[in-house]
Amino acid sequence: MLTYNQMVVYQLSDSAVDRIFQALADATRRDIVERILRREQSVSDLARHYDMSFAAVQKHVAVLERATLVTKERRGREQIVHGNSETLRRAAELLDAYEQIWHERASRIGEILSETEKGSDT
Repeated sequence: MLTYNQMVVYQLSDSAVDRIFQALADATRRDIVERILRREQSVSDLARHYDMSFAAVQKHVAVLERATLVTKERRGREQIVHGNSETLRRAAELLDAYEQIWHERASRIGEILSETEKGSDT
């Protein structure tokens, strides 16, 4: 856990964070996540949206699944892909914590510069 400014953020392992952001680094995978978060879809339905083979879409979904951004459920002959908003929420919390650190550092720099200017005026 990372405690920062009375805010507790669930900190993912380094390898989990790497998998999430590496998965989201690809435009096709980001698009798949967006589509899946709107509504669950089969891998076959997803494949219709892209100019690539079914196998290539399956590989993209597998990367997202390893990153826990999606889960798959077998329904008959189809694999239905569901979004995992919890993983996205945790990644967003981590980025928010980093942003808070950055804002506080920037604010501290401003304070130091202000103190320096006051010291040079005397």
